[in-house]
Amino acid sequence: MNGSLHEIAEAWIADDPDAATREELRAVLDADTAGDSAAGVDLADRFRGPLEFGTAGLRGRIGAGPNRMNRAVVIRAASGLATYLTDALADLGIDGPARIVVGYDARHGSHDFAVDTVAVMVAAGHEAFLMPRMLPTPVLAYSTLALEADAGVMVTASHNPPQDNGYKVYLGGRVVTDSGQGAQIVPPYDAEIASRIAAVPTVSSVARAAEGWSIIEESVVEEYISLAAGLAGPVSGNAPERAGIRIVLTPLHGVGGATVTSALSEAGFTDLHTVPEQAEPDPDFPTVAFPNPEEKGAIDLSLALATSIDADVVIANDPDTDRCAVATVIDGKWTMLHGDVVGSLLGERVASGLSDAQKVGGVLANSIVSSQQLSAIASRHGLDYRSTLTGFKWIGREDGLVYGYEEALGYCVAPALVRDKDGISAAVLIADYVAELKTAGRTLSDAIDDLARAYGVYLTRQVAARFADVSLIGETMTRLLSSPPATLGGSDVTATDDMSKGLNGLPGTTGLHLATASGARVIIRPSGTEPKVKAYLEVIQSVDGGDVLSARAAASAAMDELESDVRAALGL
Repeated sequence: MNGSLHEIAEAWIADDPDAATREELRAVLDADTAGDSAAGVDLADRFRGPLEFGTAGLRGRIGAGPNRMNRAVVIRAASGLATYLTDALADLGIDGPARIVVGYDARHGSHDFAVDTVAVMVAAGHEAFLMPRMLPTPVLAYSTLALEADAGVMVTASHNPPQDNGYKVYLGGRVVTDSGQGAQIVPPYDAEIASRIAAVPTVSSVARAAEGWSIIEESVVEEYISLAAGLAGPVSGNAPERAGIRIVLTPLHGVGGATVTSALSEAGFTDLHTVPEQAEPDPDFPTVAFPNPEEKGAIDLSLALATSIDADVVIANDPDTDRCAVATVIDGKWTMLHGDVVGSLLGERVASGLSDAQKVGGVLANSIVSSQQLSAIASRHGLDYRSTLTGFKWIGREDGLVYGYEEALGYCVAPALVRDKDGISAAVLIADYVAELKTAGRTLSDAIDDLARAYGVYLTRQVAARFADVSLIGETMTRLLSSPPATLGGSDVTATDDMSKGLNGLPGTTGLHLATASGARVIIRPSGTEPKVKAYLEVIQSVDGGDVLSARAAASAAMDELESDVRAALGL
């Protein structure tokens, strides 16, 4: 038993406004006092430091203590954000309230965290708006722009396991007026907000109003749905082909089911089939090991339903609906498309639909770990291309952005609508593409082959090492940076770049970039949201004489060899 740690924990209990977490921590203290070694480890972990507020906002396991997501941590965060907004407006010579919009998903604690946030904002003299119900993250991001809010807060842990929750922050309105308006925070905003959170002396010192915030009108939600649906163009004249598309949907127990269905229906897609076992919001995500479409088995129920009803496409969203997964039939088998494949398909579609005037100054952007094919697409269509650091907090703030994506199933198809990844608008565009292809007697598989003939085969793959002990993540990166592999996939490594020193003009970030004489590329970096080290692999193979099949086979063989070496380097 650690006496000083117990004293710190007792002080936390005295300052905690939530009876449930007070009781939880009391039980841990009692167990530790009784000599339960597991309780001692648990207690130490809860107090090994505050949950860090960074460019992803807050994200962590729900529970009592500063290293957990709970009402005490959220109230402190809201107070720090409120102070930051007051100071930011004062620096602009504005003596008045900031405007904040707050949304929440269906995770454990989300509604309470959202209410605490608006209560703190109102008490701090700001104007606060709460979403009318649990809604997808893109609706909050849209509302931040539409209501000209100075900040937006979304309470969600996105695709994390059920025991987690999070706190995502957007800035806009008068606080951010450049191309990053309405986007997630980046440095130095994160540090400036974090410093004010750290300055909050106690939770009990933070005033919370009992009322005074407004509920966002349903008309704002309806407006977003109509604008997202409108991205497919007018229904008139296209209704028959859209109605003829059979779509399987799954929100993976998240909050996007009704919104996605409404957007697709309004766009003219009426043959919609939602996986019944996953249709309703459920914070425990009972049918999946991880509520992430990327994870093995997550969309098995969708594929089974698609097979049984002879669907044309499967669209799966993560629980907060900012990501969109797509599955189609390839070579007679239902196959989930890699995020880079969907990213290139949508990039080609957006780029080819732009007028000459719209192309002037237009930018296609994706994260550095995403496929380089988007650069080729931009070049062919007379658009600029930019590679960014990982995350939509960077992609979404690119000046001139007309389309952006990241390989982790995130697509921004309408930056003027949502300055972030948006799984709803992406679903509408994918459905429209499938309808157009089907009318011509073609499929997404054919469209993928078209991309290969135009640009070559860009094959990407991800290898991930998950760690129960997060300290091993840093050790793994240190080992790889100090002793990188000399060969990969049977080819000499010709470039070894420590990304913390900057790469291609980008700000420094933890990671290792490797390039080989064969043209393969590997980027290894720690995940920003999960206890993983991820490796992003890419092989490029030219297509000779239109023979896509042979080119794809050659690329696959090269990738298998490359993956084997990367796994060995990661110790897998």
